[in-house]
Amino acid sequence: MSNPKATQENPLANILINVIIPVLILSYLSKDPALQEKLGKIAKPWHIGPHKAMVLALILPLGYGIWHYIKTRKGNLFSALGLASVLLSGGLTVYLWNANGTVKPNAGILFGVKEALIPLVLGIAILTSHRSPNPLIRAFLYNDSIFDVPKIERRIAEIAAEKEYHELLLGATKLLAASFFVSSLLNLGLAQWFFRGFDAHTISALETYNAIIAKVTGWGFAVIGAPILACIFFTLQRLLKGLEKLTGIKSDDLMLPR
Repeated sequence: MSNPKATQENPLANILINVIIPVLILSYLSKDPALQEKLGKIAKPWHIGPHKAMVLALILPLGYGIWHYIKTRKGNLFSALGLASVLLSGGLTVYLWNANGTVKPNAGILFGVKEALIPLVLGIAILTSHRSPNPLIRAFLYNDSIFDVPKIERRIAEIAAEKEYHELLLGATKLLAASFFVSSLLNLGLAQWFFRGFDAHTISALETYNAIIAKVTGWGFAVIGAPILACIFFTLQRLLKGLEKLTGIKSDDLMLPR
């Protein structure tokens, strides 16, 4: 038998490739050597310019997502979300950058909307998928990698508690969706905060734009990611206690052994 853990996505590699390394690239490689000389500054060997830095920052998560799909031979929701974010960032950047080196003046609001779009769509999808054959809460939280779902559902059938069971899952679904709606608002607000005072018409606008994106990405992971993880943990604990009360099975037996 194959080891199921062999194809699991490494969370550390995911964070490193999709967040930390792109942030470092945008922060330290974006300076244009020619512009640095024009401004009387010394160009460093790692200054490759804003265009090349943006392309490199996008290639890493894009390549990782493709590699993960080829390796596992199956779709991965989180990798797909990462790819969608990368493609949106790349497409928006191409639109916002002008040929003369400046940036369109509405860059801040458009980038903020882009940052808010994915969690907003996810929140809506989680809610609307509740009555479908494959509700998204099972992909994010209530699934066979965390809970002993077959045991739980056998017990639910034995005590004829299907109605209460679905109500419990609906409550968890609403909490999970709410965390993504909050994330959407926070993403929009964070982008507006860092883009405040941004001058899109200066000769260093591209460098500044890349630096702001790096800040939004880096701070978003810390400022937004931590509260969302806390909300998901709260939802998990609430669901666990609800299942324990409903089925009479102890919480340790509801979850798969680690």
